[in-house]
Amino acid sequence: MAKDTPFSGKNTLNIGGNIVSLQTPLVMGILNTTPDSFFDGGRYTHEKAVLERARSMVDEGVDIIDIGGYSSRPGAENISTEDELKRVIPHIKNIRKELPDVYLSIDTFRATIAEKSIEAGADIINDISGGDLDKRMYDVVTDAQVPYILMHMRGTPQTMKQKTSYDNILIEILNFFEKKVSELHSRGVKDIVVDPGFGFAKTMDQNYALLKNLNYFKVLGLPLLAGVSRKSFIYKKLGIPPSEALNGTTVLNTIALLNGVQILRVHDVKEAVETVKLFNLTYNNIEN
Repeated sequence: MAKDTPFSGKNTLNIGGNIVSLQTPLVMGILNTTPDSFFDGGRYTHEKAVLERARSMVDEGVDIIDIGGYSSRPGAENISTEDELKRVIPHIKNIRKELPDVYLSIDTFRATIAEKSIEAGADIINDISGGDLDKRMYDVVTDAQVPYILMHMRGTPQTMKQKTSYDNILIEILNFFEKKVSELHSRGVKDIVVDPGFGFAKTMDQNYALLKNLNYFKVLGLPLLAGVSRKSFIYKKLGIPPSEALNGTTVLNTIALLNGVQILRVHDVKEAVETVKLFNLTYNNIEN
C-alpha cells in the first residue's frame, strides 16, 4: 500500500472510508446531466440513460464518476440551485444504489449542492471555483471530511473568457493554490487534489504552457488532476469538431501523466484506462 511521506507528497486519498493509492493514476469519468454541455449535452438527462452510462463506465474500468448538473462551458446559462439539485440528486441516489462500489464525485461550486450530494451518496467534491463562488463551500468540505478537488478559475463560467491576463501564469496559479490549501489545512481538511483548470480563464496558448509545466505544481505535495478531455484548445487547434478530438485528448492525457498527473478527468473512459495501463507498464513496471 502506498504511504504518504514528506518527500514523496501525498500518494493516497481517503475516499468513502477506503485508503485509495495514487501510485497508479486514477480515471475520473465525466457524467454531465445537463442539456447544454459542450460535448455530451442532452445525452444523459433521463434516469435510464444515466444509469446505462454509469454502468458502461464501470465496465470500462472507471475509478470515479464525476456527476455534474451545471454546464461550465464559456457563456453557459446560470441555472438556479433548485434546477441543479433536480439534475444531480436523483441520479446520485440511483447510481449509489445500483453501483455501490464505484466512487462518486459531485461537480459543483455551490455549497448546498455539495452538501445534498454528499448526503445522497457522493464521496468527493469537485469545485471549479476553488471556493471563490460560494464562501460556505469550505464549511461543507470541513464538516463532510471528503476529498476536495480544488480547481483554479477566475470569474465565473459567464465571464472567465475576459479574465486571461496574467503577469506570470504559473506563479499566480501556484499562489492561488498555496493560499487555498493553507486555509483548508487550517480547517483540518486532509484530502485535497489540485486542478489547474484547463480552459477556465486561460487562452489556448496558456493551456499548453500549463500542460508543459504541470510539474511546477508538485511543490505543493498534493495530487494533481488534469481535465483536458475534448476541450476547445485541442479541437480548435486541430481544426476539427469536439466529436473528433479523442486522439488529441489521448495525446494530451499522456503528456499530463508524464508531467506528474495522478487523476485524468475524461469523457472517454476506455481509452483513458488503456492510456494509464500503458503508462504504468512503461514507467512504473505495473500491470493493472
